[in-house]
Amino acid sequence: MSGGPVDKIAVAHIATDRPPDESVALDRDYGWQRDNRIELLENGEAYFPKVFEAMRQARREILLETFILFEDKVGNALKTILIDAARRGVNVVVSLDGFGCGELSAGFLGELADAGVTVQMFDPASKVLGIRTNWFRRLHRKIVVVDARVGFIGGINFSADHLSDYGPDAKQDYAVQVVGPAVADLHHFALAQSGRRMRTRRGWRRRVQRPAVWASADGDGQVRLIYRDNAQHRDDIEDAYIHALNKARARVVIANAYFFPGYRLLRAIRNAARRGVHVQLIMQGQPDVLLAKLAARMLYDYLLKDGVVIHEYCQRPLHGKVALVDDEWSTVGSSNLDPLSLSLNLEANVLIRDRAFNHLLYERLEILARDHCQTMPENRTPRLWLWRLTVGFLVFHVMRHFPALSGWLPAHKPRLKPFERPAHDL
Repeated sequence: MSGGPVDKIAVAHIATDRPPDESVALDRDYGWQRDNRIELLENGEAYFPKVFEAMRQARREILLETFILFEDKVGNALKTILIDAARRGVNVVVSLDGFGCGELSAGFLGELADAGVTVQMFDPASKVLGIRTNWFRRLHRKIVVVDARVGFIGGINFSADHLSDYGPDAKQDYAVQVVGPAVADLHHFALAQSGRRMRTRRGWRRRVQRPAVWASADGDGQVRLIYRDNAQHRDDIEDAYIHALNKARARVVIANAYFFPGYRLLRAIRNAARRGVHVQLIMQGQPDVLLAKLAARMLYDYLLKDGVVIHEYCQRPLHGKVALVDDEWSTVGSSNLDPLSLSLNLEANVLIRDRAFNHLLYERLEILARDHCQTMPENRTPRLWLWRLTVGFLVFHVMRHFPALSGWLPAHKPRLKPFERPAHDL
């Protein structure tokens, strides 16, 4: 490739004059990019080989953000690949969440750092009485960009529990591989979030008017990056869902691990069903967090009475965060539809307008719903519906305003901090 936006990004100069933190997104609204190739990657069996091979082929740069990295067979394989890349001169930057990766040993991280990998931890915190305290405002994104040439984004962490041989607790999940002009946006975003500014020959990238959530009807292969932070983009992902639901004509399928959205999104789902749109929700029936199932069920009656079809996936824990509308619009990413993802966490999704991708995702979700789910009955009583809706409304809004309520506690600003060896290991 030569002369395209991807190549311009690849040779961009990186400056580190801005301290990294949770709001360093350069206030960028990313627009729709055309002519991309998008591949659906279902579970670790499809995801890890693609990511690892791209990293093995890296020549200049690997940028990685993840919520969870475990010291298991997947994490150790990743470590080996990153160390090999760094030793052959590839610039490797790894950003990890302080909660999700809080159990990583100093030895594991030290091996990466000793090889030249830049390791950063988002909001690390020491345990208090053996309990981790950094529960909220997590770096929940899962992004990999290699040589500004290929990008990966979705819900899959670097852990063996995304592989079927893990056993009955193996997670069902999704990600995408993107090749094409949209990778330039993924690359720019990953650089900015890792605390690096990027200059090109044209100077700083200018802020653009916020693009439409629904792409223009001039072809497939269109991709747009959207994200959620605690600064200027608090509601972008939620708004994208609502906008797409409002435009739905025939079908909607949402598969989401932790489903407890606010009233605006619930109303958009209900209204689509009332218009005659076939709306299906795929929720957790065998959750890794029991509270997630209980919270979602508070909302079932409100949706079932207007014709929304609700499936609970019962084969193993559902960890996916995907959706599709009609035969063209889809989204894949890290954002759940719960208060943590919609109000606190740092998240990233891609919106996709591509019929072939939409049809494949629909086929995979239909198999899930048909063969591995139980469908919720509509035999709920009005009294039970009203009670659950009231409790759900109160619980949601307590969680929704948690960022403001937490201001009464001792304040801190979550930041990316470079890994430092403990003094006794020096």
